[in-house]
Amino acid sequence: MQYNASKALETEDFMEAVKNLNDANKLAMLPKYRSYKPDVDLSVAELYYNLEYFEKASEEAKKAIANGEIYKNDYKLAKAYNVYAIIQISKGQSADAEIYLNKADSIYTKLNEEKSKANVLYARGLLQLQLGNYTKAIENLKPAAQSFKDQGLIYQEANAYSNLADALSLVDPATYANPLKEATEILNNVSGIAHSQGFSKLLVENHRINSQILIAQKKGTQAEEELKYYLGQKDSLKQIHLRAIEKGIQAESAIGDLNEIIASQQDDLSKQEKSLFFGKLTGWLSIALILILSLLTLSLYKNNNLRAKANELLQDKNTELQEAKENAEKASQAKAQFLSTITHELRTPMYTVTGLTHLLLEEDPKPEQKEHLNSLKFSGEYLLSLINNILDLNKLEANKVEIEKAPFNLKKRIDGVLIALKKSAEAKNNNIHYDYDPTLPNEVLGDSLKISQILINLISNSIKFTENGDIWVRVHNAEKNAKKVVVHFEVEDTGDGISKKKQNTIFESFSQGSLQINRKYGGTGLGLSIVKNLLELMGSKIFLESKLGEGSKFWFNIGYDISETENNVTPVNDLEVVFENDIFENKSVMIVEDNKINQMITKKILEKKKMVCTVVDNGMDAIKFAKEGEFDVVLMDIHMPGISGIEATKKIREFNKTVPIIALTAITIEENLEDFYKAGFNEFIPKPFNAEDFFEKINRVLRSNDYLVK
Repeated sequence: MQYNASKALETEDFMEAVKNLNDANKLAMLPKYRSYKPDVDLSVAELYYNLEYFEKASEEAKKAIANGEIYKNDYKLAKAYNVYAIIQISKGQSADAEIYLNKADSIYTKLNEEKSKANVLYARGLLQLQLGNYTKAIENLKPAAQSFKDQGLIYQEANAYSNLADALSLVDPATYANPLKEATEILNNVSGIAHSQGFSKLLVENHRINSQILIAQKKGTQAEEELKYYLGQKDSLKQIHLRAIEKGIQAESAIGDLNEIIASQQDDLSKQEKSLFFGKLTGWLSIALILILSLLTLSLYKNNNLRAKANELLQDKNTELQEAKENAEKASQAKAQFLSTITHELRTPMYTVTGLTHLLLEEDPKPEQKEHLNSLKFSGEYLLSLINNILDLNKLEANKVEIEKAPFNLKKRIDGVLIALKKSAEAKNNNIHYDYDPTLPNEVLGDSLKISQILINLISNSIKFTENGDIWVRVHNAEKNAKKVVVHFEVEDTGDGISKKKQNTIFESFSQGSLQINRKYGGTGLGLSIVKNLLELMGSKIFLESKLGEGSKFWFNIGYDISETENNVTPVNDLEVVFENDIFENKSVMIVEDNKINQMITKKILEKKKMVCTVVDNGMDAIKFAKEGEFDVVLMDIHMPGISGIEATKKIREFNKTVPIIALTAITIEENLEDFYKAGFNEFIPKPFNAEDFFEKINRVLRSNDYLVK
């Protein structure tokens, strides 16, 4: 069963893996198979590791370590140490991982298990890759991959080579000869193995690594296509992971019930043994007494059984609601972890997309290129907003998202949405018909980004489920007076349509028309849920009319105040923040960032303002440079190898209280903003950032610092 589970993991059949491990766990609870418990626990840990549920994986690996120590099996214990270290690497606990890798290495050395040491080499390679030490990662992963190959361990070989290609795509060519060529050759070899063996997860990861190679080769368009495909496939994998985690939680609950049954049976057996012993002891006194005591014992036994069953039924009823609550909390935690993981994974490539788009727009592109770049910029801004909404989905559903109220040009905003989606519609041979009521005011007061997000979700859905058809976007004046206007929005298509049964649940989170639709079209099933929640926050409601096979129509009304400065004021979203560039010229800035692509983008954006940049890879070097040199401003990343940006800032503040330090980070810190200011930060800028906001905050801290100096 355990072997079948391992094979199921390699081919991404997580449901089969859960079933086999559940059966193996039941057997391992029996006395005759108890020595297999460390192996089963370790396999469960590997299952949750593959599902990216690292907290649960860590918990199961600790069980395997504890059982390995109980049964004094050094080989199993070393394997458990190694797996636990790999899980800690994924959690970012590099120091803890190093401790357990040394323990595993020590045991393998004592046992003279040279082949098994490949597992330690592989884990050390992953650790160095996570820390950004790509040359050291290559030095460990190469011999590990070769050893796995010599042992005929195909799955381990493919994983090692995949991570080797990842490290080669990121290593500095100045320290390693021809890394991109070698990475491409290895990646092709891994793809061949993965295709032949059905290792689907490796095939998906190959697209991410290939996008890194293409970025390094300055093939931006191809890199973007690879990255888009990777993100789509990664999203589908996350859905599978979530279902398997839920299945695993249910199986774990069933194991707990089985433990209770076994304990109950053992208790009954103990009672029977005591009764028999007492009967034998008193049998020597008198046969009559034996009969009386036997009858009494039987009567007590039956009464106890009846009482135990009655108590068990009452206890089941009393704990039913508590168990349901706990299961719901576990499912909610799994969902929250999935949302957090996928959105944080998206932030780093999004910074690359938005940053490169900004740089290209600054380099005087051709008119036809500028239109495409503006569409890309618009889509990037929308995608960033969507990422933030997904990350805060629970907050959105609790009506805690704030709605802005600022003047904007309604028609221009909708035109921008349609321009951004034009190519998507043309790719599926769809015609978009746009009907905008000319009696509507040019400028209204409201949240322009939220209406863009709503329309992009609805129009994108129509494009997605329509092919060789028509899509109508209608914006009409439903009601108007001197100060207010009610705008009626409609999005209609001739696509697949939605069945009556699914129309009741289509606006729920992670809900789609059917499993077949999810497999055919992909997607998270969050779009309509976000639309519904946003409209409710804006005091409106979404309506749906659809027939299966004939298309769908969505409509809603939104009330806006008419802008009093409609004919005289430029829309807020179109204003550019104007600075005196003199304040940026020749200003010295230290960029503390471990990601090479992010370093390049941030440096080029700053150099456009004629700022003098010093790039630092980690927090320790940042402290050293801050002591040795003088800087006008420091841009500090938060998550880095070694010490974090927060710790580095605290150290700098011990000897330099005045230099402005800005947190430039991909994590969301709004809820802990006070802690960041206490650590010594002057400002924070979330990545990806808007260039105008970026320079406005730098301008603010520079002026503030100049004032303090004077």
